Formats: sequence, C-alpha cells, structure tokens
Amino acid sequence: MIESVEQNDGYIVQFTNGRYTAPGDMPVDKGGRGEGFRPHELLEAALATCLTMTVRIAAEKFGYPLVRAGARVEIDRSDPDAIILRCSLDLDGELDPAQRARLLRAAENCPVGQTLARLQGLEVTIA
Repeated sequence: MIESVEQNDGYIVQFTNGRYTAPGDMPVDKGGRGEGFRPHELLEAALATCLTMTVRIAAEKFGYPLVRAGARVEIDRSDPDAIILRCSLDLDGELDPAQRARLLRAAENCPVGQTLARLQGLEVTIA
C-alpha cells in the first residue's frame, strides 16, 4: 500500500510505503515546482522496475549470463483515445539469440504489465 500526503507547498506530496518515502509534484508548466516525480512518471517507473526485475529473475532461473538489465518506459499520448506504453529492454551479457528471446518473452509476463493490461475493467473506489 502507498500513502500520500500533501506538504502544504503547492502540489508537492510525499508518498510512502511505510519504509521508503519520495516526493511527487506537478511539472512547472502545470503549476507545480517540478520537485518530485510526476504521477505518470510513477506509472512508468512501476512498469520499468517490474520489467527489469522480471528479466533478472528469469535469467537467474535459467542460468543465463545476464550481467545487467534495464528498461525504458514512456507513455505515448499521441492518440487521445488510446493508452500506449512504449517499452524497451537493455540486456547486457554474453546472451545468445535464443536466450535473449526467452528473456524478452519472460518480460511480457511481468506482474505490473499484466495488471496494466487488465485495466479495461478498472474500478476505483474512493472512500
């Protein structure tokens, strides 16, 4: 669970999982100070982090020589009627084409990606 609390300083909020805390804010052009993560950046970060971790877990499971994994995620807002998350993975190591392909397939099963893919029936309950 994540909790957020405004800091009575524009749009700046602190969000926490009870152990770690980070700032959120709106960009300057939207009235914020730009002193924290934008909400959409947090969505991108959730997917990028999960993709990277999922690839690492798969590489360890299969015994692949993955030295380092990284992911880049960007929300494409060019179509106002679609939600498009553009993702790319960087896989460093002496991976052969079959190993690389298997890790890319594993990334398709990252839990955050799977959750986002099912958002069609999203229900938000605010109490």
